Amino acid sequence: MSAELLSILALIVMFVVATIFPVNLGALALVGAFLVGTLAAGMETDAILDAFPGSLFVILVGVTLLFAIATGNGTVDWLVRAAVHLVRGRLAAIPPVVFAISALLTAVGAPAPAVAAILAPVAFGFAADHRIHPMLIGLMVAHGTQAGAFSPISVLGGIVNGVTRESNLPADDLVLFLSSFAFNTAAAVAVYFVFGGRDLVRRGAITPAPAPAPAPTPAPATAGGAGSAVAREAPAGAGTEAACEGTGTEVPREGAGTGVAREGAAGGGLRLTPHQALTLAGILALCVAVLAFKLDVGLTAVTVAVVLSLTSPRSGKGAVEKVAWPTVLLICGVVTYVGVLQEIGTIGYVGSAVAAIGIPLLVALLICYVAGVVSAFASTVGILGALVPLAVPLLSQGTPGPIAMIAALSVSSAIVDVSPFSTTGALLVANVRGMRREVFYRRLLAYGAVIVLAGPLAAWAVLVAPGRLG
Repeated sequence: MSAELLSILALIVMFVVATIFPVNLGALALVGAFLVGTLAAGMETDAILDAFPGSLFVILVGVTLLFAIATGNGTVDWLVRAAVHLVRGRLAAIPPVVFAISALLTAVGAPAPAVAAILAPVAFGFAADHRIHPMLIGLMVAHGTQAGAFSPISVLGGIVNGVTRESNLPADDLVLFLSSFAFNTAAAVAVYFVFGGRDLVRRGAITPAPAPAPAPTPAPATAGGAGSAVAREAPAGAGTEAACEGTGTEVPREGAGTGVAREGAAGGGLRLTPHQALTLAGILALCVAVLAFKLDVGLTAVTVAVVLSLTSPRSGKGAVEKVAWPTVLLICGVVTYVGVLQEIGTIGYVGSAVAAIGIPLLVALLICYVAGVVSAFASTVGILGALVPLAVPLLSQGTPGPIAMIAALSVSSAIVDVSPFSTTGALLVANVRGMRREVFYRRLLAYGAVIVLAGPLAAWAVLVAPGRLG
């Protein structure tokens, strides 16, 4: 068996093993790079280590470290409270607000599973208190995290753009981000009307509970209007605590999440601490530095994180331990293995196989489906790190255009993360309220199956088949 074919079979085995057993795919990939490189291809150890993606490592560490600090000092909680306060008791606006918050947090660098872990208990608690369909609020969290997942300063966006540039392919950060945002927004709109959005519109705003006496009584929340009505009607804090108990899933900053539900419902507690204001300014500075001045995402994020740690050592304490180290190991290991594939000629081998099929658009559709099906059960970052370089021979033929194909591949692999077998989907199942967990699991599984079938096909039909993006 040739080294090229052996390396592809080893990659398939890695995905299967990582799906069945609790082993990090990145660790498997590093072992595979070592064994395949040395035993099958006769590579030197230094050549294997040269494939390690140093720039992607800095991006992953930088953005997750910054988000860990923002979570620890309450900045994320403040954003949630501020957004919920804006709806002023309008039930119909709650699901779009949840979607927007999820998209915003992932767009500025928060890993999607972390966002789901923080927002799901709060969102489900509020939904249960106000009779909002659990599927509606849960899918708003899931699709929201994927809508912002490919911004230039996000984890997935940094991975795809980094791998694309290392493969010497043309890239368009804006097309990648807007493609994911548009597809997930369209899915969220459909979900809104399928799972009771029109009923929320008819119900209008939450009305204040009747006062026990004519004379006004002092209350903790005195914001007035619909915001106070929400506070009096829904003990959202208690609901959130109940949602978090007995799930078997550790939810980051559970206590803070409970506070978000309680204070967010009331519309109060919107005063920023100095360090929270500095954190927001740092995140804004990161966006400007990357988008306007084209500075490196990872190094800029690390710089902002270090400045925040120096200005408030207590708030930054423990942030390093909260970095998404499993994700760092995962993507760096997979990209290292792909580098070995490139070194031993597997990419050229795949190119010859693609040329033999002779129908590039059909191959593009098949790759999108491979990305969607595998990502529904395994890691999105892992499948992107592996498939983007393997698609290089197809893209080098000029049809389909590289920008369109990479965008379609990214959408296909990320939009299926609503599956209950994915990390985000599993967090929804673990934290659901207002519906029996097994019922919610079956409905989420059915919805995930629809997305796996329709998502890659829609991405291919809209982005790749027309052939307008080069």
